[in-house]
Amino acid sequence: MNMKKISSLLLAGLLFANVSCKESEFTEAYPNPSKIAETTVEKQFTGVLFAPRDYILPGYRYYFVTLRTSLNHYNQATGWINSSGQYVPGSSGMEDVWYNYYNMLAQYRELQKVYAAKPADQQADRKIFMLAAAVYVYDYTQKMVDLFGAIPFSSAGMLSTNGGDYNASAAKFDTAESIYAFLMDDLKRIATELNGITLNAGYQKSFQTQDFLNKGDITAWKRYCNSLRLRVLNRVSDVESFKARANTEMAEILGNPSTYPIVETNAQNIQINVYDINTDINSKGFQDGIESAGWFGNTASKAIIDNMNANKDPRLPILFEPGANAAGKYIGIDPLATEAAQTTLFNSGQVAIYNRFTLSRNQFFPGILINAPQINLIKAEYYLRSGNDAAAKTAYETAIAQSVEFYNGILAKTNATGITGSTIPAPATAASISEYIASSGVSWSGATTSADKLKLIATQKWLHYNLVQPLENWADIRRLDYPVLGFQVDNANNQTLPPVRFTVPGNEITYNAANYAAVKATDNLKTKIFWDVK
Repeated sequence: MNMKKISSLLLAGLLFANVSCKESEFTEAYPNPSKIAETTVEKQFTGVLFAPRDYILPGYRYYFVTLRTSLNHYNQATGWINSSGQYVPGSSGMEDVWYNYYNMLAQYRELQKVYAAKPADQQADRKIFMLAAAVYVYDYTQKMVDLFGAIPFSSAGMLSTNGGDYNASAAKFDTAESIYAFLMDDLKRIATELNGITLNAGYQKSFQTQDFLNKGDITAWKRYCNSLRLRVLNRVSDVESFKARANTEMAEILGNPSTYPIVETNAQNIQINVYDINTDINSKGFQDGIESAGWFGNTASKAIIDNMNANKDPRLPILFEPGANAAGKYIGIDPLATEAAQTTLFNSGQVAIYNRFTLSRNQFFPGILINAPQINLIKAEYYLRSGNDAAAKTAYETAIAQSVEFYNGILAKTNATGITGSTIPAPATAASISEYIASSGVSWSGATTSADKLKLIATQKWLHYNLVQPLENWADIRRLDYPVLGFQVDNANNQTLPPVRFTVPGNEITYNAANYAAVKATDNLKTKIFWDVK
């Protein structure tokens, strides 16, 4: 059993103190869980939300340790200097994600334990906490499966439930396919239960107080649930054993918006908002995570810059800044260039960087879970697959406009206090968005085949996600095999090109050896996740 996992599982018996509904009092309201000895359903729910915050909000370790040398390279969201071994994900980065997930799962299992001990009438009053927590946990669970494939899930996080018996708590690995099937089943159940739930005034207030994500808005949780269902279903839409179900259930969700509401506008986005950077809910680590000198965490890739330049993308000046000596030109690092050429380009001050005002020095940047452009691009895929070209075009163009509006909105909400070294970029105009949508490299009408239209959708996902939604970006690039990104072959290493998955961390292998043996044969960087069938 992973020792760090054991440590995180011990947190499952710990809980947060009484809270105030003011975001400015978050630190006092939600103290360190390792110092609190009592728990309730309501407070444990907040513990579940709080546990993975550093991997939802852009933080230092997430961006510097995990993403900088892995996904942001594989997605070519950033440019870097080639080196031997560059396609082997760092063990520390993979471990960080693994431990963070199981810390959250331990909090969730404790929530289930505390809830199960309540009498039936008290369970009924508190049911909303269980439904909402499950949606949140399943969101992260899908991401973990997309990264690692088979993971311990159905019997994981049970140390507290099992009375501290470590041997009994060593969890089996569930297959990626079985976890996806469970997520589809249970999210559908939750969607139905959310439609029938009612809260008395006391528990409505309690839910609002404890829910720092959606502020107790049950409709927002419905949108989260059904939007997550769309994401899960669309991910497996090319897998033969799931294809029929995926298309049928996506049609049901999209055809019944009053029964199955989804995220339709940026105002409905599911994200952790930052209100006071002096609390534990902040994005202070973003700057060191991608700006650390000499580590190429915020330098632009040639692929993304060339695409934006060629099509006059209105997001370009919002997302990037020209290099200091580039005379206003946006230039990215070519991964196919020699190390010497890449280094010379960088040292000359020519390389564009991610915009410091919008992104890295914006300590109020939200933690994104689901947003409207993402959902409309999923809808565009579904409608294209279903032969409804007109609906696909509408969803595609709506997604582009919403993506630009999303980044415009980041500008509007950025608190510029303390941001130095970066000028405030001008927001994109409605005219520039319309011009972009009609441009030859973006126009839906200019694509004559379904394959070409799918490439347009895939490209817009890549541009919208960039380094802001890296897990979604990597999943869709692998699943759609587009955009096609060129990489220098690393002949000095066994892993010559980017991997197609992460591998299970070493401590898990050591301490959960018996269960790991069942998945060992497929736990390597070259075995695709089951939905990667193209």
